[in-house]
Amino acid sequence: MYTKLSNFVKQKRKEANLTQEEFADRTGVALTVVRKIEQGKDNLSLAKVNQVLLMFGSKLIPMNTKEVEE
Repeated sequence: MYTKLSNFVKQKRKEANLTQEEFADRTGVALTVVRKIEQGKDNLSLAKVNQVLLMFGSKLIPMNTKEVEE
């Protein structure tokens, strides 16, 4: 999963012609968060990942949740 997430974020960031620094500024997260996502690190905060993904109109939900997104 982390590889798909990292590839998705990196591709979308590059399509927007943004550096990692610019992307971090626009999403309101630290540069280290963007780097960890793009490197496929697995110790990420779901809230921070979703903050980044919201820029693309996407988000992740925990698999063990009883809530269903409509």
